[in-house]
Amino acid sequence: MAKKNKVLLNKAPRLRDGMTIQEVYESRPRLWWVYTLILLIIVALLGWSGTAITFKGFAKKGLEVARGVAYGLTHPNWDLLINSTNEGVPYQLLQTIAIAILGTIFGGLLAVPFSFLACDKIVPKPVAFLFRAFILLIRTIPSLVWALMWIRVTGPGAFCGVMTQSICSIGMISKMYITAIEDVDTKILESLDAAGCTPFQKIRYGMLPQIIPNFISTVIYRFDINMKDATTLGIVGAGGIGAALIQCINASRWSMVGSYLFGLVILMLVIEVISTSIRNRLTRG
Repeated sequence: MAKKNKVLLNKAPRLRDGMTIQEVYESRPRLWWVYTLILLIIVALLGWSGTAITFKGFAKKGLEVARGVAYGLTHPNWDLLINSTNEGVPYQLLQTIAIAILGTIFGGLLAVPFSFLACDKIVPKPVAFLFRAFILLIRTIPSLVWALMWIRVTGPGAFCGVMTQSICSIGMISKMYITAIEDVDTKILESLDAAGCTPFQKIRYGMLPQIIPNFISTVIYRFDINMKDATTLGIVGAGGIGAALIQCINASRWSMVGSYLFGLVILMLVIEVISTSIRNRLTRG
């Protein structure tokens, strides 16, 4: 059997250096010590991180809230789901959708000039560096901190939520826009330049057809994020269904909590299906 394998090995196709595929595989570098070192580093990091976490058990009120939420999800207030007043689930969901739509649109539009000015292929590198630093500053501050700052300026309400989401959207969308602009095929622009096209024509016919699908896909993805953030921002007073939700939790109205959560789940499922379908169309054509 060993003699037969040796014959097959000799008959195997050889590479450029005269070695067979089997011989190259057997002469591969042994990096087991590198993998072991990486594993030890990960274990050490996990152990070090665990020292900063102290578990003191579950709070009594926390368990009550968990049981109350579970009860509300299984026993929602069906009258609240079809209530057409300002306290009803449809109105609160529509306000949340409106905040997410306006925040995404304003953020997406404002991100366009920022992304072009932050791309060193279009503007000088010092200018691009300054705008990239500004975009990084926006992305560094969490959305809840932005909301707390805007509440001091505009007061609590839906307008605060729109302003917060617009600012936060600029940071994330601009980063994705810059990546799309940098991936543009410059050979097309060079061909249009050789044909005597103006800078506007080069952007219109050479750049926009390449970046618009990515721009639209990025805006849709950000809308998904803003829909979830709109609920969180409502908890701190930035409008939307989050404000009504936290009031019901504080008042232990678990059936109303279940109604709001039930409406949110259905809404997010519908939006996820629609946005995924649109993104697939943009990607596959």
